[in-house]
Amino acid sequence: MFSITPSTRIRPSPFFDATVAEGVTSFTVYNRMLMPTGFGDPEAEYRRLLEGVALWDVAVERQVQIAGPDAARLTQILVPRDLRKCVVGQGRYVAMCNHAGSLINDPILLKLADDRYWLSIADSDMLFWARAIAAERGLDVAISEPDVSPLAVQGPLAEDVVAALFGDWVRDLRYFWFRETEIAGIPVAVARSGWSKQGGFEIYLMDGARGSELWHLVREAGRPWDIGPGNPNAVERIESGLLSWGGDTDDRTNPFEVRLGRFVDLDVPDEVVGIAALRRIAAEGPVRHQLGAVLEGEAPLQPTVLWSDIELDGRKVGDLTNCAWSRRLGRNIGFALVSVSAKPGDAVEVLIGGRRVPAALVELPFF
Repeated sequence: MFSITPSTRIRPSPFFDATVAEGVTSFTVYNRMLMPTGFGDPEAEYRRLLEGVALWDVAVERQVQIAGPDAARLTQILVPRDLRKCVVGQGRYVAMCNHAGSLINDPILLKLADDRYWLSIADSDMLFWARAIAAERGLDVAISEPDVSPLAVQGPLAEDVVAALFGDWVRDLRYFWFRETEIAGIPVAVARSGWSKQGGFEIYLMDGARGSELWHLVREAGRPWDIGPGNPNAVERIESGLLSWGGDTDDRTNPFEVRLGRFVDLDVPDEVVGIAALRRIAAEGPVRHQLGAVLEGEAPLQPTVLWSDIELDGRKVGDLTNCAWSRRLGRNIGFALVSVSAKPGDAVEVLIGGRRVPAALVELPFF
């Protein structure tokens, strides 16, 4: 056992007390906040996500708010996806890149007004990046981290729970679309989104003092569907082929290498950060691509070092960037970021813990 020393550098979420009451057993640090990673029963948490409905504290998905007269222009400069047709109430999955075309975040962009946007970010300092680009371009914007904390309701029964809480209008929300509303006087935005392929919603709390209250409202609404606590599930996300920025990417990874090419519009304005490099990469073709790997063996592996080398015919062709025991496949599986010379169907070896583990490369997703 070990403990995390309290520090102003690590913040609890508005739902922290509620998760402690639920029996949280482990945390990780993400965007300088504590995120629950387990409640003591991994099998039940996995099954709840696949077959029922789970409640996740994902307040660590911080928002970068861009507001002001030049908000639309700056937001477009930051993402190589055409936003001209994006309307208020719509979200878009976007691939933020640096000037070399390397992926530096993959947030959900939410348009709250013509002059106000949120970037719901993965684990990195996009607040500083946005401020630097705005200053560099001399734009009239205010960039901040607002008091906004998402609470995820995920699983095949999530829609019933959220509809019971807010009304049947939520059933008509399209994926990544959202609506601002309130529940018991608590201001929220309800979006059809979440880091799973099992369906669900994220409720963006806009008053951090009322986190426990919102948690208990959702918990009570979900009681008829046997809702329970959970967390972004590593096994399900790998089975479903969901990218983890920073886990499955390095500082050279571009969107085309990790199946995000469809979120890059090469005809956006030249002032978009990284677009010149992305056009060049698209013309030349990426040197790596992301595949799945199914490892031989009948027992879960415990890799202590990721990334793990992948060899084909005795030479390294890439890395295994994650690994988990798939309960549905009965095999260890993971993502392979490998040379384009390696193809689905190839037999490879993965170097794990001093052993060479045979594996087969496959297309993603696994399911």
